[in-house]
Amino acid sequence: MHITNEMIDPELRQAGKVIRKVTSSLTPNKIRLINKATDVLRGVNRTNLNYEQHYITRPDGTKLRICVYSPQVPQENVPGILWIHGGGYALELPELEANAFAQLANETGAVIVSPDYCRSIDSPYPAALEDCYAALKWLRNHTDDYGIRSDQLVVAGGSAGGGLTTALNLYARDKGEIAIAFQIAFYPMLDDRPTATSLNNDAPIWNTKSNEISWQLYLGDLYGTHAIPAYAAPARAEDLTGLPPMISFVGDLDPFYSETVTFIDRLAASGVPTYFKTYSGAYHAFNLIGSAEIAQDANRFLLDNFKFCMTQYFAEQPK
Repeated sequence: MHITNEMIDPELRQAGKVIRKVTSSLTPNKIRLINKATDVLRGVNRTNLNYEQHYITRPDGTKLRICVYSPQVPQENVPGILWIHGGGYALELPELEANAFAQLANETGAVIVSPDYCRSIDSPYPAALEDCYAALKWLRNHTDDYGIRSDQLVVAGGSAGGGLTTALNLYARDKGEIAIAFQIAFYPMLDDRPTATSLNNDAPIWNTKSNEISWQLYLGDLYGTHAIPAYAAPARAEDLTGLPPMISFVGDLDPFYSETVTFIDRLAASGVPTYFKTYSGAYHAFNLIGSAEIAQDANRFLLDNFKFCMTQYFAEQPK
């Protein structure tokens, strides 16, 4: 799927040209260099929110860092959001998505907990999923400390964060220990197998080559085998019943377009409420091009549907 400049929304076109020139596709060495450059932001609060860091001890004795963002004026009976950052399972950290936290928290009063989960370049699946579940447990156990409604825990994320969001909802449903009210997974990374739009896709920001490298790193020895569980690649899940309502959007030039649309259709067919929008001429992570009207529309779509779901969906925690 060759993506020409003419196929891209006019407001996204120039940024796409620049991104293509600056970086073509990821390699393990590029991933390490990017992580080294961005890790300097670890522990830096670039928002107008209250910011805390806490540490959870993993079974092996190492520490999982989690970031907590909350409004400066605390509120009561607000949603608690476990926000899982993106980055192809191999890149980034919570602080890089702080602008999204600030918008959500300031407009809804929500408290955001974001784990600095194990990146695949260091530890493949299931390390990230286990970290996210540990952070979800921490959120459930600390609702009273932050005025969070225990019956309105939300899991959210984009790209690989969207993939982990979906995987975590499958995992939590099957374990039956924690109830999630609804989920947000925009342009999620769900399927390690080639799809109509992930094959030979050379779009800006994320393309077929980056996608293949990222799945290889994330799946490790499982890559290319028939033993890949749905908790690693949620598109492989056979049963989607009983999952929380889903908010999502995706661009039609994104390598993840086909897998996202297919998954949303399967959720709807399984009786799961979905709030979904497709954006024509949009590549991966287009909503970060803040000056573009199409990006503003996508971010507003997410926020408006979040506010609506706040009034509609609740899930009591198991006794």
